Amino acid sequence: MSTLKKNKRLKLAKRFKLYGENTPASGNSLSQRGKAKYLGGNGRKTTGITRRKFRLNLQKIRVLEDGEVVRRNVPVSLIRSGMVDRPVIHQPFSTEGK
Repeated sequence: MSTLKKNKRLKLAKRFKLYGENTPASGNSLSQRGKAKYLGGNGRKTTGITRRKFRLNLQKIRVLEDGEVVRRNVPVSLIRSGMVDRPVIHQPFSTEGK
């Protein structure tokens, strides 16, 4: 069982559902030398393998959630795809009719 209280678990699950899990994926970074065979070389040789993280491009933006404006770290892929509801910003001293 989680150490979080039930209401906090529910809020967290709701946020994961909206924006996905913002934890980085892990992988490897290869250091190589040599020239590829198709370019006329003898083949690429791996000289080192280092663990790395693939981090999401997170931006801190204002988002509409349950009718109120909150700040969230949201991946740019979700912003571009239109999956995030942004609040409508009105210019000061402007009229709605124009």
